[in-house]
Amino acid sequence: MDLILLIEDHQIIRENTAQLLELAGYTVQTAENGELGVELALENRPDLVVCDIMMPVLDGYGVLQIFNQHPQLTGVPFIFLTAKTDQADRRRGMALGADDYLSKPFEKADLLSAVSGRLSRFQHLRPAPDHNGEQLHMLLDEAQQTGDLASLSLDRKAHLIRRKQDIYLEGDEAIRLYFVQSGRVKTVKTTAGGKELIVGLHGPGEFFGYLPLLQHTPHRDSAIAVDEAELLYIPKDDFMALLLRNPAVGQQFVQLLAGQVSGQAELLLALAYSSIRRRVADTLVQLHEQQAGTEAADAGIQFTRDDMAAMVGTAPESLSRTLNEFKHDGLVELTPNTIRVLEPEKLRQAHW
Repeated sequence: MDLILLIEDHQIIRENTAQLLELAGYTVQTAENGELGVELALENRPDLVVCDIMMPVLDGYGVLQIFNQHPQLTGVPFIFLTAKTDQADRRRGMALGADDYLSKPFEKADLLSAVSGRLSRFQHLRPAPDHNGEQLHMLLDEAQQTGDLASLSLDRKAHLIRRKQDIYLEGDEAIRLYFVQSGRVKTVKTTAGGKELIVGLHGPGEFFGYLPLLQHTPHRDSAIAVDEAELLYIPKDDFMALLLRNPAVGQQFVQLLAGQVSGQAELLLALAYSSIRRRVADTLVQLHEQQAGTEAADAGIQFTRDDMAAMVGTAPESLSRTLNEFKHDGLVELTPNTIRVLEPEKLRQAHW
């Protein structure tokens, strides 16, 4: 039976919420403040934490930081339960690694859905970690041994990011490196008029968010989850120390930077000189190849028309017209939610 630690300073809310969770079949431990909650967690590691933010002695943010930094507690899924609804507070909680965020007053069904969803996702992560994920952990372990970087092991849990959730926004302080374990993340630039241009699409096994860490600048783009994604966070200080102590890592990121600069140069060249048909065809081939060999390959490209238009650099209406032309030519198959590429080589080699 799953053990849930409920940390809430309001007695009536604490008792009612605990009763609701117990009726749903969970074992519940309760604490009236963050300090007591941490003590209970160290005595008996919970399977999930539901925690208020505004509390005496130690607030919810402090509790989450301790969980992230303590080897015995790291990796426990964490749900904030709070009356605060300010977006900045929500982003702060997510940035610290919270897995969900419920605002009070909440519906009973919403709480139970959030709890069961987080427990099931953490218990049914892919049984066989992907090769790139294993390589990342091996690299960090080696760096820890050679460089005495003990903190590298403290934030290895997979953070579950919901579809369309902001990961960081343009202008935010760059505080960590991100590694995609599953799902997809887009990085976008927004014009003064509110139009988006997707400047990067990152899938499993890829890093993102490293450029501002190296330049010591705020983020110059925004990162948003395209699908439900699992991300690993590497704190900025650990990443910089890793680069300085491990020449192989430094060389790897020089190659990543070179690839990023090359890719952005090609994007600018395409936007300046390529036709819409050429840009749409190249984008379809890119998305098709990213899915090749994955479970999603048979399902087709699942990408909204607005996102694809932002990636191509055109209006959604122009994109839809071009896709319909490709459909008429037998190059793609369209459904309301997916695009199946039928002739990738013809799309790649066509002259438009």
